[in-house]
Amino acid sequence: MIILIAPEKDIPNEIEILNQLFEEGLMFYHFRKPDKNYEEHVVYLNQIDKEFHNRIVVHYHHELINEFNLKGIHFQEQKRIDHIDDPSEYFKNLNLYGKTISSSFHEPKVLKDCYFEFDYHLLSPVFSSISKEGYEGKGFDVNHINKTIIGMGGINTETIAQTIELGFKGIGVLGGVWNAENPVESFINIKRAYQVCTAN
Repeated sequence: MIILIAPEKDIPNEIEILNQLFEEGLMFYHFRKPDKNYEEHVVYLNQIDKEFHNRIVVHYHHELINEFNLKGIHFQEQKRIDHIDDPSEYFKNLNLYGKTISSSFHEPKVLKDCYFEFDYHLLSPVFSSISKEGYEGKGFDVNHINKTIIGMGGINTETIAQTIELGFKGIGVLGGVWNAENPVESFINIKRAYQVCTAN
Protein backbone atom coordinates (compact mmCIF):
# COMPACT_ATOMS: atom_id res chain seq x y z
CA MET A 1 0.00 0.00 0.00
CA ILE A 2 1.58 3.25 -1.18
CA ILE A 3 0.05 6.57 -0.17
CA LEU A 4 1.12 9.82 -1.78
CA ILE A 5 0.51 13.00 0.23
CA ALA A 6 -0.17 16.21 -1.68
CA PRO A 7 2.46 18.96 -1.53
CA GLU A 8 1.21 21.55 0.95
CA LYS A 9 1.74 24.43 -1.51
CA ASP A 10 0.81 24.01 -5.17
CA ILE A 11 3.73 23.24 -7.46
CA PRO A 12 4.06 23.87 -11.22
CA ASN A 13 2.17 21.32 -13.38
CA GLU A 14 0.89 19.60 -10.24
CA ILE A 15 -2.41 18.35 -11.72
CA GLU A 16 -0.71 17.15 -14.89
CA ILE A 17 1.87 15.24 -12.83
CA LEU A 18 -0.87 13.85 -10.59
CA ASN A 19 -2.88 12.50 -13.50
CA GLN A 20 0.31 10.81 -14.76
CA LEU A 21 0.92 9.30 -11.33
CA PHE A 22 -2.61 7.86 -11.32
CA GLU A 23 -1.92 6.37 -14.76
CA GLU A 24 1.24 4.79 -13.31
CA GLY A 25 -0.83 3.01 -10.65
CA LEU A 26 -1.13 5.43 -7.73
CA MET A 27 -4.12 4.13 -5.74
CA PHE A 28 -4.12 6.38 -2.64
CA TYR A 29 -3.72 10.14 -2.99
CA HIS A 30 -4.11 12.13 0.23
CA PHE A 31 -5.38 15.57 -0.73
CA ARG A 32 -3.91 17.72 2.05
CA LYS A 33 -3.99 21.44 1.26
CA PRO A 34 -4.53 23.31 4.55
CA ASP A 35 -4.56 26.74 2.89
CA LYS A 36 -7.28 25.94 0.35
CA ASN A 37 -10.89 26.74 1.18
CA TYR A 38 -13.86 24.63 0.14
CA GLU A 39 -14.26 26.29 -3.27
CA GLU A 40 -10.54 25.89 -4.01
CA HIS A 41 -10.78 22.21 -3.12
CA VAL A 42 -13.64 21.87 -5.61
CA VAL A 43 -11.65 23.64 -8.35
CA TYR A 44 -8.65 21.35 -7.69
CA LEU A 45 -10.74 18.18 -7.78
CA ASN A 46 -12.50 19.25 -10.97
CA GLN A 47 -9.13 19.45 -12.72
CA ILE A 48 -8.37 15.78 -12.00
CA ASP A 49 -9.69 13.14 -14.39
CA LYS A 50 -12.99 11.91 -12.93
CA GLU A 51 -11.96 8.27 -13.31
CA PHE A 52 -9.30 8.87 -10.62
CA HIS A 53 -11.53 10.56 -8.02
CA ASN A 54 -12.12 7.23 -6.27
CA ARG A 55 -8.41 7.13 -5.35
CA ILE A 56 -8.48 10.46 -3.51
CA VAL A 57 -8.74 10.87 0.28
CA VAL A 58 -9.55 14.35 1.64
CA HIS A 59 -7.93 15.77 4.78
CA TYR A 60 -10.00 18.97 4.94
CA HIS A 61 -13.64 19.75 4.09
CA HIS A 62 -14.83 16.18 4.62
CA GLU A 63 -18.23 17.13 3.20
CA LEU A 64 -16.60 16.91 -0.25
CA ILE A 65 -17.27 13.16 0.10
CA ASN A 66 -20.95 13.98 -0.58
CA GLU A 67 -20.16 15.91 -3.79
CA PHE A 68 -17.46 13.75 -5.38
CA ASN A 69 -16.91 10.00 -5.73
CA LEU A 70 -13.87 10.03 -3.44
CA LYS A 71 -12.03 7.18 -1.76
CA GLY A 72 -12.41 8.42 1.79
CA ILE A 73 -11.67 10.97 4.50
CA HIS A 74 -8.64 11.46 6.73
CA PHE A 75 -8.36 12.95 10.21
CA GLN A 76 -5.36 15.08 11.06
CA GLU A 77 -4.33 14.36 14.65
CA GLN A 78 -6.04 17.40 16.22
CA LYS A 79 -9.27 16.85 14.29
CA ARG A 80 -9.35 13.25 15.51
CA ILE A 81 -8.88 14.39 19.11
CA ASP A 82 -11.66 16.97 18.69
CA HIS A 83 -14.26 14.72 17.06
CA ILE A 84 -13.69 11.00 17.41
CA ASP A 85 -15.07 10.80 20.98
CA ASP A 86 -18.50 11.32 19.43
CA PRO A 87 -18.07 9.98 15.89
CA SER A 88 -21.77 9.39 15.23
CA GLU A 89 -22.44 13.12 15.54
CA TYR A 90 -19.55 13.99 13.22
CA PHE A 91 -20.37 11.34 10.62
CA LYS A 92 -24.16 11.76 10.50
CA ASN A 93 -24.18 14.16 7.51
CA LEU A 94 -21.41 12.41 5.58
CA ASN A 95 -22.06 9.72 3.00
CA LEU A 96 -19.35 7.29 4.08
CA TYR A 97 -20.78 4.01 2.82
CA GLY A 98 -17.91 2.03 1.25
CA LYS A 99 -15.41 4.81 2.00
CA THR A 100 -12.15 4.67 3.97
CA ILE A 101 -11.58 6.52 7.24
CA SER A 102 -7.98 7.05 8.31
CA SER A 103 -6.01 9.19 10.74
CA SER A 104 -2.53 10.57 11.50
CA PHE A 105 -0.57 9.61 14.61
CA HIS A 106 2.83 10.57 15.96
CA GLU A 107 3.13 8.10 18.86
CA PRO A 108 2.73 4.30 18.58
CA LYS A 109 1.12 4.06 22.04
CA VAL A 110 -1.62 6.57 21.14
CA LEU A 111 -2.25 4.64 17.92
CA LYS A 112 -2.36 1.29 19.73
CA ASP A 113 -4.75 2.62 22.40
CA CYS A 114 -7.10 4.38 19.96
CA TYR A 115 -10.46 2.59 20.27
CA PHE A 116 -11.90 3.88 16.98
CA GLU A 117 -11.37 1.38 14.18
CA PHE A 118 -9.73 3.30 11.36
CA ASP A 119 -9.14 1.50 8.07
CA TYR A 120 -5.48 2.48 8.26
CA HIS A 121 -3.23 4.78 10.29
CA LEU A 122 -0.38 7.08 9.22
CA LEU A 123 2.48 7.11 11.73
CA SER A 124 5.33 9.58 11.45
CA PRO A 125 8.18 10.36 11.45
CA VAL A 126 9.77 6.95 10.90
CA PHE A 127 12.89 8.48 9.35
CA SER A 128 14.02 12.10 9.16
CA SER A 129 11.69 14.01 6.87
CA ILE A 130 12.64 14.87 3.30
CA SER A 131 10.10 17.71 3.05
CA LYS A 132 10.20 19.17 6.60
CA GLU A 133 13.47 20.42 8.06
CA GLY A 134 14.24 19.43 11.63
CA TYR A 135 11.67 16.63 11.62
CA GLU A 136 13.84 13.87 13.11
CA GLY A 137 13.02 10.22 12.50
CA LYS A 138 12.04 8.00 15.45
CA GLY A 139 12.52 4.55 13.84
CA PHE A 140 9.22 3.31 15.31
CA ASP A 141 8.88 -0.48 15.49
CA VAL A 142 5.20 -1.43 15.18
CA ASN A 143 5.46 -5.20 14.79
CA HIS A 144 3.57 -5.58 18.11
CA ILE A 145 0.54 -3.53 17.02
CA ASN A 146 -2.15 -5.48 15.18
CA LYS A 147 -3.44 -2.62 13.04
CA THR A 148 -2.81 -1.44 9.48
CA ILE A 149 -0.08 1.16 9.96
CA ILE A 150 1.52 3.16 7.17
CA GLY A 151 5.02 4.51 7.81
CA MET A 152 5.73 8.13 6.89
CA GLY A 153 8.68 10.48 7.11
CA GLY A 154 11.86 10.10 5.08
CA ILE A 155 10.46 7.33 2.88
CA ASN A 156 12.39 6.77 -0.35
CA THR A 157 13.81 3.79 -2.25
CA GLU A 158 16.63 3.49 0.33
CA THR A 159 14.38 3.25 3.40
CA ILE A 160 11.51 1.06 2.15
CA ALA A 161 12.99 -2.32 3.18
CA GLN A 162 13.65 -1.10 6.72
CA THR A 163 10.12 0.34 6.95
CA ILE A 164 8.63 -3.08 6.12
CA GLU A 165 10.95 -4.78 8.66
CA LEU A 166 9.68 -2.36 11.34
CA GLY A 167 6.20 -3.83 10.85
CA PHE A 168 4.55 -1.22 8.63
CA LYS A 169 1.91 -2.45 6.17
CA GLY A 170 2.60 0.32 3.69
CA ILE A 171 4.46 3.53 3.03
CA GLY A 172 3.46 7.18 2.79
CA VAL A 173 5.53 9.43 0.58
CA LEU A 174 5.64 13.18 0.09
CA GLY A 175 9.11 14.69 -0.40
CA GLY A 176 10.40 11.44 -1.94
CA VAL A 177 8.16 12.16 -4.94
CA TRP A 178 7.36 15.88 -5.02
CA ASN A 179 10.90 17.06 -4.22
CA ALA A 180 12.37 14.87 -6.96
CA GLU A 181 13.51 16.33 -10.26
CA ASN A 182 11.11 13.97 -12.01
CA PRO A 183 8.22 13.10 -9.63
CA VAL A 184 6.69 10.48 -11.97
CA GLU A 185 9.97 8.63 -12.42
CA SER A 186 10.63 8.81 -8.68
CA PHE A 187 7.17 7.33 -7.94
CA ILE A 188 7.78 4.49 -10.42
CA ASN A 189 11.11 3.69 -8.72
CA ILE A 190 9.53 3.78 -5.24
CA LYS A 191 6.67 1.57 -6.41
CA ARG A 192 9.10 -0.93 -7.93
CA ALA A 193 11.27 -1.01 -4.80
CA TYR A 194 8.17 -1.45 -2.61
CA GLN A 195 6.94 -4.38 -4.73
CA VAL A 196 10.35 -6.06 -4.44
CA CYS A 197 10.41 -5.57 -0.63
CA THR A 198 6.88 -6.92 -0.14
CA ALA A 199 7.08 -9.81 -2.63
CA ASN A 200 8.77 -12.16 -0.13
